[in-house]
Amino acid sequence: MDAPVPNRWVMEIAPYVPGRSTTDSGTKAVKLSSNENPFGTPEVARAAFAAAASQLERYPDASAAELREAIGAHYGLDPARIIYGTGSDEVLHLATGAYAGVGDEVIYVRYGFAVYDIAARRVGATPVVAPDTDYASDVDAILACVTARTKLIFIANPNNPTGTYTPRADIARLHAALPPHVLLVIDQAYTEYLDPEDDDGGLDLARNTKNVLVTRTFSKIFGLASERVGWGYGAPEMIDAMHRIRAPFNFSTAAQKAAVAALGDHAFVERSYRHNRAWRGWFADQIEAMGNKGLRAVPSKANFQLVLFEGEVTAEHAYKALMERGYIVRWLPGQGLPHGLRITIGTEDEIQGVAAAIREIMGA
Repeated sequence: MDAPVPNRWVMEIAPYVPGRSTTDSGTKAVKLSSNENPFGTPEVARAAFAAAASQLERYPDASAAELREAIGAHYGLDPARIIYGTGSDEVLHLATGAYAGVGDEVIYVRYGFAVYDIAARRVGATPVVAPDTDYASDVDAILACVTARTKLIFIANPNNPTGTYTPRADIARLHAALPPHVLLVIDQAYTEYLDPEDDDGGLDLARNTKNVLVTRTFSKIFGLASERVGWGYGAPEMIDAMHRIRAPFNFSTAAQKAAVAALGDHAFVERSYRHNRAWRGWFADQIEAMGNKGLRAVPSKANFQLVLFEGEVTAEHAYKALMERGYIVRWLPGQGLPHGLRITIGTEDEIQGVAAAIREIMGA
């Protein structure tokens, strides 16, 4: 060897591909590829972020005490049991780094979030993909994959990129059937878009058991995707282990201040939830009305809709044709969905416009 050689398992990672922001020609377009909040950021969060500019010479609070206290008060959680990271992505990596390694197995469902595979491979663990049932997580299929080498299971609820939801009873059944040494990570990045009756019980499990971690983010409904603020909740011993490998000062003072402010803007969150619920339903109906053209809307409880192209018009063709018409959506061949487009629920004008564009492309 005449140069350093990276670990084999690192080179096996397929790098994460984010949603595009520009068209092939570089022209301005409506971005519906990254599940961002169409209403932007709460004004109180913008003001808090700007005010923090007076402290640029100071390191941020490495303990994120104010943010942890705010999260704890908002959700009825013990602040000492909250871990925080640059987006929930870092929290997912921290959990994997603390509990899995070479020779271990990490389970996630087919069509799950791309970061799960990366997090497992990053530490040399073996990813195990559980079969889905019609694009949704299948608890029995996950349990069938559990072996003596299983250390961690990821389940997103709602799931990304499918938008599908696993009911509370199934989450409880999954957890009850697991050996106590297996860590169940419930990724709730889109949980604020659920109807109140759809609470999956994840936080209750995290409060009362030693092998459940719930992760959440400020990137979606709170409109702070740029600032990468995520957090997780679990048993004290689990949080302690994750803190040991967490990077110090892992997000800025401005990000912390903005997140605290956003958490308190209940009107913004409620408006975002109601808008998404109404227009997601409307958009799904528009897609289903083109079922005779081979389109299908996978039932979604998130802030996006997965559209399947199962007829003569391919998802790739529609993706390129939408881009030509000024709409950037997410084509998903890298996640085993070459026949699918994930489309964020944008503003009223945006979602009506992309629906009209799809109708035109499909000749409907």
